[in-house]
Amino acid sequence: MVNKIAGDNLAKRKGAGRPKGSKNKTTATAKSIIEEAAQGLGGATRLLAWAKEAPENERAFWTNIFPKLMPLQVNGPGDEGEHIHKIVSEVVYPKG
Repeated sequence: MVNKIAGDNLAKRKGAGRPKGSKNKTTATAKSIIEEAAQGLGGATRLLAWAKEAPENERAFWTNIFPKLMPLQVNGPGDEGEHIHKIVSEVVYPKG
Protein backbone atom coordinates (compact mmCIF):
# COMPACT_ATOMS: atom_id res chain seq x y z
CA MET A 1 0.00 0.00 0.00
CA VAL A 2 1.33 3.47 -0.93
CA ASN A 3 1.46 6.05 1.84
CA LYS A 4 -0.20 9.13 0.31
CA ILE A 5 1.31 11.40 2.95
CA ALA A 6 4.92 10.29 2.43
CA GLY A 7 7.33 12.91 1.13
CA ASP A 8 8.08 11.00 -2.09
CA ASN A 9 4.42 11.36 -3.07
CA LEU A 10 4.38 15.14 -2.62
CA ALA A 11 6.37 16.15 -5.69
CA LYS A 12 5.19 19.50 -7.02
CA ARG A 13 3.10 19.17 -10.13
CA LYS A 14 4.37 21.36 -12.96
CA GLY A 15 1.90 24.15 -13.71
CA ALA A 16 -0.26 23.44 -10.66
CA GLY A 17 -1.97 26.45 -9.12
CA ARG A 18 -1.97 30.08 -10.18
CA PRO A 19 1.12 31.61 -11.71
CA LYS A 20 3.30 33.50 -9.22
CA GLY A 21 2.18 37.12 -8.86
CA SER A 22 -1.22 36.63 -10.47
CA LYS A 23 -4.31 37.95 -8.68
CA ASN A 24 -6.85 35.67 -7.05
CA LYS A 25 -9.89 35.98 -9.34
CA THR A 26 -12.37 35.30 -6.53
CA THR A 27 -10.87 38.06 -4.38
CA ALA A 28 -10.80 40.48 -7.32
CA THR A 29 -14.46 39.72 -8.11
CA ALA A 30 -15.50 40.18 -4.47
CA LYS A 31 -13.65 43.51 -4.25
CA SER A 32 -15.32 44.68 -7.44
CA ILE A 33 -18.79 43.81 -6.11
CA ILE A 34 -18.10 45.53 -2.77
CA GLU A 35 -16.79 48.62 -4.58
CA GLU A 36 -19.93 48.78 -6.73
CA ALA A 37 -22.15 48.46 -3.64
CA ALA A 38 -20.17 51.19 -1.87
CA GLN A 39 -20.67 53.52 -4.83
CA GLY A 40 -24.40 52.75 -4.80
CA LEU A 41 -24.53 53.66 -1.10
CA GLY A 42 -22.96 57.07 -1.69
CA GLY A 43 -19.26 56.32 -1.99
CA ALA A 44 -16.68 58.52 -0.28
CA THR A 45 -19.16 61.31 0.39
CA ARG A 46 -21.48 58.99 2.30
CA LEU A 47 -18.60 57.35 4.18
CA LEU A 48 -17.39 60.76 5.31
CA ALA A 49 -20.89 61.75 6.44
CA TRP A 50 -21.24 58.44 8.33
CA ALA A 51 -17.89 58.89 10.08
CA LYS A 52 -18.94 62.37 11.23
CA GLU A 53 -22.37 61.24 12.51
CA ALA A 54 -21.05 59.84 15.79
CA PRO A 55 -17.75 59.44 17.64
CA GLU A 56 -18.17 55.64 17.51
CA ASN A 57 -18.35 55.80 13.71
CA GLU A 58 -15.18 57.87 13.45
CA ARG A 59 -13.40 55.48 15.82
CA ALA A 60 -14.58 52.53 13.68
CA PHE A 61 -13.25 54.31 10.58
CA TRP A 62 -9.78 54.88 12.06
CA THR A 63 -9.47 51.49 13.76
CA ASN A 64 -11.17 49.13 11.26
CA ILE A 65 -11.45 50.72 7.83
CA PHE A 66 -8.41 52.97 7.36
CA PRO A 67 -5.80 50.39 8.49
CA LYS A 68 -6.89 48.12 5.62
CA LEU A 69 -5.18 50.63 3.28
CA MET A 70 -1.83 50.16 5.01
CA PRO A 71 0.65 47.65 3.59
CA LEU A 72 1.03 44.47 5.65
CA GLN A 73 4.80 44.70 5.51
CA VAL A 74 7.02 47.63 4.67
CA ASN A 75 10.33 46.71 3.05
CA GLY A 76 13.27 49.04 3.16
CA PRO A 77 15.79 49.74 0.37
CA GLY A 78 18.40 47.32 1.77
CA ASP A 79 19.40 44.12 -0.04
CA GLU A 80 17.29 42.01 2.34
CA GLY A 81 14.50 44.59 2.66
CA GLU A 82 16.04 46.10 5.77
CA HIS A 83 15.63 49.76 6.59
CA ILE A 84 18.71 51.95 6.30
CA HIS A 85 19.02 54.96 8.57
CA LYS A 86 21.44 57.80 7.97
CA ILE A 87 22.36 60.17 10.78
CA VAL A 88 23.95 63.46 9.79
CA SER A 89 25.62 65.84 12.20
CA GLU A 90 25.95 69.42 10.97
CA VAL A 91 27.61 72.37 12.68
CA VAL A 92 26.02 75.74 11.97
CA TYR A 93 27.90 78.88 12.88
CA PRO A 94 25.99 82.10 13.56
CA LYS A 95 26.51 84.91 11.06
CA GLY A 96 28.40 87.96 12.18
